[in-house]
Amino acid sequence: MKNKTCFIDSFLVAFTLMFICSGLSAGTLDLDGKKRDKEKKEKLSADGPYVIYEPDGKARIVSVDVKGRIKDTTYVALPEDFTLHVVDHKGRFPFDVKLHPVKRPGWKYRQPDKVFVMSDPHGKLDCVISLLRGNNIIDKKYRWSFGKNHLVVIGDIFDRGKDVPQIFWLFYKLEKEATEAGGHVSFLLGNHEPMVLAGDLRYTEGKYKALAERLYMGYPQLFGPDTELGRWLGTRNTMQAIGSDLYVHAGLGKDFYDRNLSIPTVNEEMSRALFMNKKERKALSPLTAFLYGSNGPIWYRGLVRTDEKYHPLAQDSLQLIMKRYDAKHIIVGHTIFKDISTFYDGRVVGVNVDNEENRKKKRGRAMLIDRNAYFVVGDKGRMRKLF
Repeated sequence: MKNKTCFIDSFLVAFTLMFICSGLSAGTLDLDGKKRDKEKKEKLSADGPYVIYEPDGKARIVSVDVKGRIKDTTYVALPEDFTLHVVDHKGRFPFDVKLHPVKRPGWKYRQPDKVFVMSDPHGKLDCVISLLRGNNIIDKKYRWSFGKNHLVVIGDIFDRGKDVPQIFWLFYKLEKEATEAGGHVSFLLGNHEPMVLAGDLRYTEGKYKALAERLYMGYPQLFGPDTELGRWLGTRNTMQAIGSDLYVHAGLGKDFYDRNLSIPTVNEEMSRALFMNKKERKALSPLTAFLYGSNGPIWYRGLVRTDEKYHPLAQDSLQLIMKRYDAKHIIVGHTIFKDISTFYDGRVVGVNVDNEENRKKKRGRAMLIDRNAYFVVGDKGRMRKLF
């Protein structure tokens, strides 16, 4: 009788546990289902286009029109002079883009008469257009008008805004137009490019996840190495020198200096792991793990933050870094300030601001280097001299 009672008790415990576990599983499935439903119901807005190259050589062009309708066309071969039409998420700022061969830009350039420097546009095409138009970098039809001069964008087009691919296409287009005019456009990798490509979508707008869900793909696949924008991103630099100025998204610290790295080595190593996930990057090599880590060039804040947790750089270490890379100034983005800011007696310049807020409040949003003079500029041109 005692054995029978024990058997019944054990059976009841097992049954209860099984019931609880099945309930938890159902709840998990229900939550996942709700998440998928939310993404499917998320309202799409004008988006893309995305150019995806299939393994059999075909080209797939995906875009979303102003009414939120997906257009998905596959070409056996792209027609000659194939043109992409681009508008922002509300159907504004229309421009056309022709595909062109992509290759890694040089890592060192001579100092032209003028260099225009901006950072972290984060998917807000209206802010980009306003700034470039207001400073005569582009004309009213969004074409290059900066002659033989140089436009530098210090990373972070992905996330937070609703016009991510459109901004990529604008700089892709301007790069070719600038080259034809004897000028240059340099887009450097920020921290959000590797984040998104590794599947970290915590700052990504819902419309992008919804589009990917409806296409039965992961959002990073729309920018993978088998896409036109992915090919372009895979050849972007992380560090670049123009004249006596060194450009990098976040900053360079003592740990970076101690590794004695050349700029081409940094650029190649970052690109080698760009389309990997976090685990794969760490496994690739200790150098890759460092470059993509918190003290690497796309995350390190110690040039502009003094809190101990950011490992601020000592004055003598900064001198060593600048001597190694033959730089008089290091220009960074990444860390947000109310206005264009200087550090270390002007040797470091932070150009990242809240572009939307600063545009509304008519504060500085970029920097113009005109020969040997450095100016803060807003949406209507020069505002004040930095040094």
